[in-house]
Amino acid sequence: MDFLAGLGGGVWTLVAFILALSIIVTVHEYGHYIVGRWSGIRAEVFSLGFGPRLISRRDRRGTLWQVAAIPLGGYVRFLGDSNAASAGSGQQVAPDQRRHTLEGAPLWARVATVAAGPVFNFILSTLIFAGFIMIRGVAVETPTVGAVTAPPPGFTNELQPGDRILAVGGHEVAVWGEIYTAAADLPEAPSQDWRVLRDGREITVPGPDPVPPVIGGVAPGSAAAAAGLLPGDVITAINDEPVMRFDAIRRQVEAAQGNPLNLRVLRDGTESEVALTPKEQDLPAAGGGYEKRWLIGITAGSYFAPAVDAVGPFTALWMGLAQVWDIIASSLSGLWAMITGQIGSCNLGGAISIAESTGQAANAGIGNFIWWISVLSVAIGFLNLLPIPVLDGGHLAFYAWEGVTGRPPSDRALNLLTSIGLALVVGLMFFGLSNDLRC
Repeated sequence: MDFLAGLGGGVWTLVAFILALSIIVTVHEYGHYIVGRWSGIRAEVFSLGFGPRLISRRDRRGTLWQVAAIPLGGYVRFLGDSNAASAGSGQQVAPDQRRHTLEGAPLWARVATVAAGPVFNFILSTLIFAGFIMIRGVAVETPTVGAVTAPPPGFTNELQPGDRILAVGGHEVAVWGEIYTAAADLPEAPSQDWRVLRDGREITVPGPDPVPPVIGGVAPGSAAAAAGLLPGDVITAINDEPVMRFDAIRRQVEAAQGNPLNLRVLRDGTESEVALTPKEQDLPAAGGGYEKRWLIGITAGSYFAPAVDAVGPFTALWMGLAQVWDIIASSLSGLWAMITGQIGSCNLGGAISIAESTGQAANAGIGNFIWWISVLSVAIGFLNLLPIPVLDGGHLAFYAWEGVTGRPPSDRALNLLTSIGLALVVGLMFFGLSNDLRC
């Protein structure tokens, strides 16, 4: 990835976007394919991309697997489909083959086949999230130091792995949250006194501020990502005002009210100047609803990590599934808030912003890139379940109608609704692109 990054920002962004999209689309379409096959529905073409065929191979079941020239999606065309969207029958098939078409299959088989695409997206994301959870573990409840990072010059950290934290700056602590609560009452300084239990003895050692001005994470698509900030960077000053604690960064970003900021950033022992402009975003408020806040898109880091407990596969899967549900729930909440006018339409981004965010995630490292793929996979699965004709959710809505009434919608209604759905999808795409350029 470092080699590709050297080719230039635009090429790197495009390569990262195509790679991420190809993975997500392949999993989505494979869900349709394999569940359709299990349900007795025959796939004629499995295509990654659209347009002219580049490479292809026909398997023993007669399915043509191909990679096409336009790598911006993909499709499975089942026996009898009129097009890649599986929008009705367009081919004449022998009566004895009708059961193997999507249109001629039983209702349960059609529902399972269509729903499988988004479900496989959710499964992919759940597995990725679970994998990260198993690799990283879960912080132990008792505040105990895990891995320790050497701080840059001017910052002190004499904590050691295994130290049981008893107090910081004279404030007794029993759980992790109390450490960060105590920080609010401490003077902002490069170091604080930490009382720890080490090898059976209570000792006091100098250590970092509980919330130092170090970047723990950078959100794709944020002002910080666009400015090239990375996890591990230390912000030492903003507009020439020294920064000792992460809270000071928040205060100055909010006080700027969208005006440009000049950050002094320490990375690998070298200090440099970075200019960026905070973005106004709609965030869920503590009491419900949404509030507008100015953000640069970073999260707090530290010079030590909590000790962790290993997580078993079943617990990790459950936690990964919970992460998927949180993304879906926040997407539903945000969509409804946009429809009702609680938040601005600029919260809906298009292909340009998604591609930029993907490139930024890839530039931040392979772990960030894989995590971002899982987030995008949930988003694409969710969008496909919206009850809009031509999307999977539209097909499922038609099947729900058939299940309730005992008959499918008429061809005239299907054609009309499909045309409306296509216009709506195209309109949303152009609306997102306009937001990318306007907002």
